[in-house]
Amino acid sequence: MKRTPALIASLLLVGAGAVVHGATTHRWSMLAPAASRAEAIHAGVLKLGESSQEDVPSELPVKERSRVTCRRYNFPGDPGTVVVSITSGPSGAVSTHTPDVCYPGSGYKTVQAPKKETVELPDGTRASYMVAVYEKKTATSVDRQRIRWAWSTAGEWDVPSYPRMHYLNTELYKLYIVTPDSPREDNRSEGDAPAIRAAVAAVLFQYAGMLRAQ
Repeated sequence: MKRTPALIASLLLVGAGAVVHGATTHRWSMLAPAASRAEAIHAGVLKLGESSQEDVPSELPVKERSRVTCRRYNFPGDPGTVVVSITSGPSGAVSTHTPDVCYPGSGYKTVQAPKKETVELPDGTRASYMVAVYEKKTATSVDRQRIRWAWSTAGEWDVPSYPRMHYLNTELYKLYIVTPDSPREDNRSEGDAPAIRAAVAAVLFQYAGMLRAQ
């Protein structure tokens, strides 16, 4: 069968698309990241003041060779409870499924729409993350959570507008930091208290250090 230039171009385009998708999802083992780096990050336990820590099951969706580790840090005083989740894997998988999609899909109402915040870290550098507040009510309780998330490849935490396009063919890490948020009669959400903001900065800083060390 004679192939026209248009058909040949179409086949080349499809092939190129398959190669890009395979690379971003690490479908081929030669493009997959070394397992030792991810293992070290997932095994790392944060040192957050006098808090105790425990591993907890994660409900975060994972796919395409990605994995997630979730830990709860319990403080004897403020800031109380801080839940930290770290996800690693191919950029195509880790850059998606953010809380602004997952939480409303799980029955939560958006109390505070996602907005970008920046915090100063203990070494004087700065990290950016998105923060939003979601709430789910039942007949007997109100579950209201303040969720922060950011991505990194080597220790610089940021929230680009289009993470799937920003992080191409790379091992990507996504960090969630979740704290309870107290309901208010006017349905507004206040900003983080100093103790919570310090804990958020410590989480970002320590995981940045782990990523740079590998």
